[in-house]
Amino acid sequence: MQIQDINAMINHLRETGQFLALSRSQPTVFKEGTTFSLDNGTKVNVLGPGVLSFTPQVPSGKAIVLSSGIHGNETAPIEICEKYVVDILMEKITVAHRVLFIFGNLPAMDSATRFIDENLNRLFSGAHTRPEVNQNSYECSRAKELEQFVSHFFMAGDHSEERYHYDLHTAIRPSKNEKFAVYPYLHGKAHSKEQLSFLLACGVDTFLLSGSTTTTFSYYSSQKFDAHAFTVELGKVQPFGHNDMSRFSQVRDTMERFICGRSIESKPFKNSDFSIYQVNQVINKSQHDFTLDFSDDLPNFSDFPAGTLLAHETGAEYRTAHDGEAVVFPNANVAIGQRAILTVIPTTLN
Repeated sequence: MQIQDINAMINHLRETGQFLALSRSQPTVFKEGTTFSLDNGTKVNVLGPGVLSFTPQVPSGKAIVLSSGIHGNETAPIEICEKYVVDILMEKITVAHRVLFIFGNLPAMDSATRFIDENLNRLFSGAHTRPEVNQNSYECSRAKELEQFVSHFFMAGDHSEERYHYDLHTAIRPSKNEKFAVYPYLHGKAHSKEQLSFLLACGVDTFLLSGSTTTTFSYYSSQKFDAHAFTVELGKVQPFGHNDMSRFSQVRDTMERFICGRSIESKPFKNSDFSIYQVNQVINKSQHDFTLDFSDDLPNFSDFPAGTLLAHETGAEYRTAHDGEAVVFPNANVAIGQRAILTVIPTTLN
């Protein structure tokens, strides 16, 4: 179906809710953006292809960003967020808070790839301006655009609003801990036990506490806007339509309750309910012959004895330093200078 004008687009969205499908098939329809209201009073602000926000008649003090598809082949979070958008547009559910939905890398979704030219989740906090980045790439311009959308969204609200950003992903490889979250580096601020309990209600019981600045989307929102922000990994990459959505029932229900202002049953924080890790080593790829010294299908959070060889390249070997040190996000196929492995060790929160 070809959409000819803004009124036809608005009618199409209200009747079908198919914002993501239209963003992928006819992105130029959304280039200028538009604003309209639903019958329940919710204000819809279409900001561009793959990006729209919802504002209830009486916002309730929270500003929430839900992003998915920052990597185009990570489909389960895209399908989860698409369902929310469809249900909001068709007035099956009503948001109680301001919510911004971002479907990140639209061309990579179409090609069923992680990215087209650049890893989008390594281009935030201004990294898209670095000289080694392909300035003509879709991801470079998209990172700049998404930073602006998030900035305008958070800054448009009342200064007393509490800010949240859940950047939803799935991992390249399986994981011993299927659902886990990366908690960005907080520069000395305390970790939120309330947020860990909320994510536990979403079915996420494993957390990786980052120990340094990064160029990820969640770190951008955390550092620049003091948002509660997480990179949330919800399982393993699958093609569109091949996800077992029953595995995501907890996160789907709990996140819907959150954006709609309904009650959430969450347990008081106890360290014993969680597997919490801190980063011990960040191993970057320096040479083209960088090679992992374990199986390509080794699950995330697999651990090793101290001294185990993890990877090698010309002029360097990389080994574990502690018994029980585990690997996360190993990927030898990254660009020179990018992270190829994180190693983590268990810890607790005080």
